[in-house]
Amino acid sequence: MNPKRRYFLLAGASTAFLSLSVLIPSTIRNSQAETMEKFEITHTDAEWRRLLDQRSYNVLRHEGTEPPFSSPLNDEHRSGIFSCAGCAQQLFSSKTKFDSHTGWPSFWQPLNGAIINKTDSTFGMNRTEVRCHRCGGHLGHVFEDGPKPTGLRYCMNGAAMVFSASTT
Repeated sequence: MNPKRRYFLLAGASTAFLSLSVLIPSTIRNSQAETMEKFEITHTDAEWRRLLDQRSYNVLRHEGTEPPFSSPLNDEHRSGIFSCAGCAQQLFSSKTKFDSHTGWPSFWQPLNGAIINKTDSTFGMNRTEVRCHRCGGHLGHVFEDGPKPTGLRYCMNGAAMVFSASTT
């Protein structure tokens, strides 16, 4: 490869890299900062990778989103509790679940103290990200287009949760 072409390619790659560092979604930058936050349950990235299946790991630890209508929890209609797949924190009661027709399990209210909200401005949108209070895992987002009584729609990734049916 001639030196001028190599220089041109290296200069272009460097420019692209520097441009991307400005455009990297804030949740990725924030997730690096959030590793400094203290949660009751903490693990290294390698430990999380061993503890979770690939889909749950991607959603909980890297703010991924599962494809719509792909989670069995979207069609879960029994009485019970939806908990964090990362740490077993109880998150939502089945009593607050509703069919939002979006393809993701949706709830109009979390259990008390179960979640924390974070500002998410990725993709040029201002949204409210929902995370597990105990381990900081990404669960989904909350929107203001839900049913009464709260008017909220907690749009959660099924891969971020496990379901335990009530025995009564």
